[in-house]
Amino acid sequence: MKKINVSALLKEGLILTAATAIIASAVFFFLAPSHTSISSISGLGIVLQNFIPLPLSAITMALNVVLLVIGFLTCGREFGAKTVYTSILLPLFIGLLELIFPSFKSLTGSQELDALCYILVVSLGLSILFNRNASSGGLDIVAKMMNKFLHMDLGKAMSLAGMCVALSSALVYDSKTVVLSVLGTYFNGMVLDHFIFDQNMKRRVCIITAKEEELRRFIIEDLHSGATIYEAIGAYNFDKHNEIITIVDKTEYQKLMTFINKIDPAAFITVYHVSSMKYRPKK
Repeated sequence: MKKINVSALLKEGLILTAATAIIASAVFFFLAPSHTSISSISGLGIVLQNFIPLPLSAITMALNVVLLVIGFLTCGREFGAKTVYTSILLPLFIGLLELIFPSFKSLTGSQELDALCYILVVSLGLSILFNRNASSGGLDIVAKMMNKFLHMDLGKAMSLAGMCVALSSALVYDSKTVVLSVLGTYFNGMVLDHFIFDQNMKRRVCIITAKEEELRRFIIEDLHSGATIYEAIGAYNFDKHNEIITIVDKTEYQKLMTFINKIDPAAFITVYHVSSMKYRPKK
């Protein structure tokens, strides 16, 4: 029987709770006052508030529970305990804020600024959840169902579901709010991509240098990274050179560039961004 690491479990729970609290604060302090429906179940809840005489927390809770049940029935146990936990915790946090600030209007007094602040704050919370292999439920569940039954890419399914929520604001709000909802959904995806993918982006660095041995040792011994050496032949006069190729993260890249500029400022360097890597072991 596998032993449960209680301290690690508590740490994970605290991180998920903090991230969910950030998302709930973004919804309550910025999304709700803006009346926009930016790519979230909470955004749909804001629209439904015009038809259902319930607080936003209750509507969000009902939507999340319904989607979780449908998700488990149609997609199986793909969501995991973390998503169930955050899906239930989010409306509870919103409800708590409704009790603490019963007459809250807006921090900025501007619909546009409220929408912008929501995008920035919620992206921070969501990026923490995604990097912990969790989500806030809601539209993520809808996207998973679309992926399974419509064979649609998860990213496209998420974008489509978000745009449908954004357009739902046309049922009750003016054209300005609808446009803000659509634009907000688009920019929310861009900001979220930056928080999640750009921070994990690696760089493939290709170097031709006269200080080949020093560079090779630096990569292996100081960066503790790997490298591949290829023979390169110049097209002009067919001179032969060795090209060192290594893949590094942001911090390692800065150290590598500093070292190269120090030992060989004339080195020829090309850099490519790498979003994913796969290792295939020998059979």
